[in-house]
Amino acid sequence: MIALLATVVAALAAALHVFIFVMESIGWSKPRVWRRFGVRDQATADATQPMAYNQGFYNLFLAIGTAIGLVLWWTADAATNVAGFTLVLFALGSMLAAALVLVTSGARYLRPALIQGTLPLIGLILTVVAGVTAGAPAA
Repeated sequence: MIALLATVVAALAAALHVFIFVMESIGWSKPRVWRRFGVRDQATADATQPMAYNQGFYNLFLAIGTAIGLVLWWTADAATNVAGFTLVLFALGSMLAAALVLVTSGARYLRPALIQGTLPLIGLILTVVAGVTAGAPAA
């Protein structure tokens, strides 16, 4: 049951990071998007677009890593199962670490960091708990 809950939360964290990818890499030039990130004007949005584009792909890659990890975690093969479990831990941990780094950028980034990091934190905790219970991947 914990492993299933961990899977749902990890999938939600991945979906959130896909949404962030879409905003940063695809929709950055739209005022409703760049304003969400605290950008003040179109000129600044245009100047930061390459950075946002790149950052969006980081988020997409973390989401893909989580999704692949979840698929592998739930396979019947023990070695693949362990690899998937490990990949989920790594991807969620990276998402959480990125949120913690965001907080170090200043107090105004606390809210976005909480949005970015809450699901990965919960998913990471649940995944670790699943790993030490009966639902743990076979070694």
